[in-house]
Amino acid sequence: MPTGVALRDVREQLFAAADRILLRAGPSALTSRAVTTEAGVAKGVLHKHFTDFDDFLAAFVLDRVHQMAPQALALRSLAGSGTVSSNVTEALMAVFGSVAVAIVALVTFRDELRARLRETWPAGVPVLTEAAGMLSAYLAAERSLGRVPRSADPDGLAAMLIGTAHLLFADRTGPPPTRDAVERAVALVLG
Repeated sequence: MPTGVALRDVREQLFAAADRILLRAGPSALTSRAVTTEAGVAKGVLHKHFTDFDDFLAAFVLDRVHQMAPQALALRSLAGSGTVSSNVTEALMAVFGSVAVAIVALVTFRDELRARLRETWPAGVPVLTEAAGMLSAYLAAERSLGRVPRSADPDGLAAMLIGTAHLLFADRTGPPPTRDAVERAVALVLG
């Protein structure tokens, strides 16, 4: 990249490059050089915007968590329509069909990243805890409509659904689970 050429949305350009690397090759392939090469920018560009690579990774993870907000609103708006099982299945397919599984591996893989995330994210793996919160809010809304039993614990169900889906999607090397497989697992948890 020639000196003096302005980059537009450089943070998102770098984050999108990190997404592609994580999805293609996993967390061990995610290096500052790989990110800048994938983004088509000079290595110094990353260090101009972030204090170090772990600062970049923490910002990347938190950005991906914040991108779940529209999905959470969309899921919540489905309360009372369709079937609960189908709505939860679609939400899980969207979360785990994204870079979420690779982010879980990335956070597990890098001690310094976990330490950085703890500065702003108190517990859990950010993508998974945000997804669990999204599901819990949706299930609580469905419970208030009588479509989920009053005795159900939305937080507990959400945690079980996230754990179950993570197990289904965890193998990045094989094909992802089918929608039917995810919906069967959802029905078992919700049943």
